[in-house]
Amino acid sequence: METAQTERERWGVEGLAFAIAVGGVSNRREWERTLGWVDDAVRRGVHSVWVPEMHFVPGGCSTPLLNLAAIAARAPNVRLATTSLLLPLAHPVEIARAIATLDHLCGGRLILGLGRGFPKHLFNAFEIDPTSKRDRFDDCLELVLKLFAGEAIDDETSQFHELEGPGALRGMPPLQSPHPPLAVAAFGRKGLAQAARWGLPYLASPMEPFELIEENLAFHRGAMTSGAAPEDAVVPIMRTVFVSDDPTVLARVHARLESERRPPSLKLPKAIARAAEAPVSERVVVGTRNEVLDKLGRYREALGMNLLVGRPLIGGTSAEEQAHSLDLLAEDIVPALQ
Repeated sequence: METAQTERERWGVEGLAFAIAVGGVSNRREWERTLGWVDDAVRRGVHSVWVPEMHFVPGGCSTPLLNLAAIAARAPNVRLATTSLLLPLAHPVEIARAIATLDHLCGGRLILGLGRGFPKHLFNAFEIDPTSKRDRFDDCLELVLKLFAGEAIDDETSQFHELEGPGALRGMPPLQSPHPPLAVAAFGRKGLAQAARWGLPYLASPMEPFELIEENLAFHRGAMTSGAAPEDAVVPIMRTVFVSDDPTVLARVHARLESERRPPSLKLPKAIARAAEAPVSERVVVGTRNEVLDKLGRYREALGMNLLVGRPLIGGTSAEEQAHSLDLLAEDIVPALQ
């Protein structure tokens, strides 16, 4: 009899795994540069490559599954993941079909970070009431999982979507059974409670300072009634991370990150505004080899982080500086934290 896999086994996480997150692209030149960066990261043995779903912003990514399909052809030995597949914007049948197709195409290497989105203009563009986003998230995820399990769905099973023909839509299984590993990107208590209700890991955002992640993880773990046992749970955390022993380079990186800081705004949801208030130094991991080792060690020991999703592409740094930082992370710092 085959033994059921633990959550960490399904994710392929042993010790501390190191992944990279890349952004969107707007033209062929940027896409070729991104693919080249992915090639370099894969050669260094990263666990996975992550892309977001973002719309109507510079560096956005409106087709994350399509982007991952292209990366899959270039990276046959790493997992492919979304940081925030926005279920409230998706039709459950279409997204289930796309997920299942990609999971087969990449040989069962897909991981799905799920999100809800928050900018009001985003929902206005898709003609969606933003106050319905959590209900839409639940509705879409429930229907997608039913389709993956081979169950029939129809109009009566969805609060928001028209599904033609009673019982006509059935079964779109991905390669991974019962489905690819799932996590939920969440900021506030409502989002964390939703992740816990589904028994899914909470994917910490690069905007959140250490203390807020610590608080959110404690709340999430306390609200969990199903899912993996704490000793088997995946704890994925996204961080902007950069390593250099050159003080001039580090000063330039700190200045660039400070200039890109988004000031708190009354228009932001409270949870996101709270994260935006934190100093940049509290939500990035930038420094010398020993400084980064100490900072990541804190995440490892205090938070139980076992999957670091690094955002290593920082504006104002050269390709050589970025490559050197990735070398130190993948070949020195992460192995030292195992």
